[in-house]
Amino acid sequence: MKAHTCPLCGARMKRNGKTSAGRTRWRCTSCGASSVRRMDSSAKLLDSFLGWLLTRRRQADMPGGGRTFRRKTARFWEIWPMPPKVESPRRVVFVDGIHLGRKAVVLIASDEGHALGWHLCRSENSRAWAALMSRVAAPEVVVSDGGDGFQKALRKTWPGTRHQRCVFHAFCQVRRYTTSRPRTQAGAELYGLARALLAVTTLREADGWVQSLLAWSERWDSFLAETARSEDGRVSLAHERLVKARRSLVRLVNAGALFTYLDPGLVRDGPLPSTNNSIEGGVNAQLRAMLRDHRGLSIERRLKAVFWWCYVHSPNPLPAAGILRVMPTDRSIAAIYERLDERERLEGTIPQWGDAVVWSELHHSEPYRMDWD
Repeated sequence: MKAHTCPLCGARMKRNGKTSAGRTRWRCTSCGASSVRRMDSSAKLLDSFLGWLLTRRRQADMPGGGRTFRRKTARFWEIWPMPPKVESPRRVVFVDGIHLGRKAVVLIASDEGHALGWHLCRSENSRAWAALMSRVAAPEVVVSDGGDGFQKALRKTWPGTRHQRCVFHAFCQVRRYTTSRPRTQAGAELYGLARALLAVTTLREADGWVQSLLAWSERWDSFLAETARSEDGRVSLAHERLVKARRSLVRLVNAGALFTYLDPGLVRDGPLPSTNNSIEGGVNAQLRAMLRDHRGLSIERRLKAVFWWCYVHSPNPLPAAGILRVMPTDRSIAAIYERLDERERLEGTIPQWGDAVVWSELHHSEPYRMDWD
């Protein structure tokens, strides 16, 4: 049994009878202080809470039943599990955002097996992406679906990292403009080119695909340049959607982000992914399944549930006792926010926890917040 030490002087304590309630009384052999050892079951309760949150178990099946379980674990909803600072660089990092409402998104960075970082923000923008990426060591290659502001954040935060745009998302972007059943010959050919992008596996095939895109663009250039006049007299492109679809592909080709996974200087260390399926299926799908299993949570609890899942699947999560000791809570973050001056509240951020304006709106004095959904 672990020795009991004095909380005042640190000396060894010995048993000294019992209290009227039947508990063992301890007395310090050095200073004479007397105390009663109190068992802290918080860590055990936190493990039980996570055992429910991260599985499909019902609260009624947990120890104590539904109502008792909720009462004993309610305090754990106040904790914000924060991402670690990842200083060991990965070869490939996948980034994506999971939207939990119209104005709430959690940006996530992961490798093949772990969640490396996460950040709460209102929308995908360069500032939010930079806050996420600044806590993760720059990888050799980053795979993304082309979220707003990501390119700007990449140039600023990871300037030496190569970017691979997910080819499936590039195809989907074209499909949104052409539909899967184009009505024009030009649209059908461009849709076929976008589908062929998914089958490119060598540099020769990639060069052939680029040449095919250039040939398509030259062949249909006059068709795409046709204009139409609306009833109010405004002149616009007659095939604007096709023009946007072509522009989305040409932009990726010019940026060199479409065939990074075929770069000879990179693949000599092993094959590289062309899609971000790893984070879509390994992280986002798991998060959505968890939220479906516990549907009915408020927006704040959904956010914290995502944070908990990411933390438990981070490289080296702390045990329950360590989490309770070091992780911030609603109260501690509010205290930090209160110390910010008015300008910092409006324009600044608390990078470790998310945008400062998000925190102020999420924790509002009004009892009901509907604008996050």
